[in-house]
Amino acid sequence: LSVFPLLGSVGSRPMRKFSCVNLSTRRLNIQNLVSYEKQQNPVDAIMFINTKGIKICVSRDQKWVQTAMNKIDQKRTTKGK
Repeated sequence: LSVFPLLGSVGSRPMRKFSCVNLSTRRLNIQNLVSYEKQQNPVDAIMFINTKGIKICVSRDQKWVQTAMNKIDQKRTTKGK
């Protein structure tokens, strides 16, 4: 797992502060995940953020990743009500 800080901007769009380069192959505990970001460059990935603020990059092709994203989305919608 590697997350590298990137500085600068492309055109008028600011670049993200962290970018996934290597992907973790381990399944993460969904209970410990609080947020996620979708990423397409430099690799197609999902960056999960856990309760400690640690960013973990995984392949979006794994079945559990979609389940985890849905759980986080559900938490967000119930919190907002």
